[in-house]
Amino acid sequence: MANLKELKGRINSVKSTQKITKAKQMVAAAKLRKAQAAAEAARPYAGELAKVMASLAGKVTVSESSPKLLAGTGKDQVHLLVVANSDKGLAGAFNSNIVRAALAKAAELNAAGKTVLFYLVGRKGRAPIRRAWPQAQAGDYDTTTVREAGFAEAEKIADEIVAMYEAGKFDIAHLFYSKFKSALVQEPTVQQIIPVPAPANAVVDASGAAVDYEPDEEEILAALLPRYLKTQLFGALLENMASEQGASMTAMDNATRNAGDLINKLTIQYNRSRQAAITTELIEIIAGAEAL
Repeated sequence: MANLKELKGRINSVKSTQKITKAKQMVAAAKLRKAQAAAEAARPYAGELAKVMASLAGKVTVSESSPKLLAGTGKDQVHLLVVANSDKGLAGAFNSNIVRAALAKAAELNAAGKTVLFYLVGRKGRAPIRRAWPQAQAGDYDTTTVREAGFAEAEKIADEIVAMYEAGKFDIAHLFYSKFKSALVQEPTVQQIIPVPAPANAVVDASGAAVDYEPDEEEILAALLPRYLKTQLFGALLENMASEQGASMTAMDNATRNAGDLINKLTIQYNRSRQAAITTELIEIIAGAEAL
């Protein structure tokens, strides 16, 4: 059994940890409101852009002259998995869930005889992916110096991925991130980003009015497809930020509660040990007095 000094030290140590987790929970709660607002504000723009894409894509016959981001390479042998993680821990299973989804997809593609490459955004997902696929990293984007990822970061990531695509390094790209549902629920999500799939939610004009585009649809698509890709990446980064803060707030709340429970248990154990020590001392004193 631990002595009183050891128990007192453990209680103080857990109390210090509890202060840290409580502070982290409060910081995450404050950041969550801002991150959630940003993620929700970006969704309408992405939705309307998807509608425009659907309308244009529905009027274009995909051929060799179509933009490469829409037509693809004509092959599906090499797959690039773009995995977006955070740079910080203390966020529960937020990062591990995204990595698990990416590794499951990689195993599925590998079993089908496909070549798998990884493009890693953020620091936390690198170690487990490099252990599982040591020779498969095609690139990464360092966000350790970025306080809050924004459209500028999404634009740089998109430019690097498009450059790799145009260089023929892969045929299909999939994006992995965590979609924010609530502070308690973050859903690991995968979507194909290259070649850009024609959105299914095409809007049909109920009036039947004809719509003419100037310039033609293919020229508009050629200019719009890169922006659509950047918007998808930007939305994923915002969803990740909100998901990370939600997961961190929940994890730190659980950690604070667990620390409180442990402090109570250790305090009870400390009091019992102290009482036993006092009782032993009293018995020794009484026994010594009776022996005189």
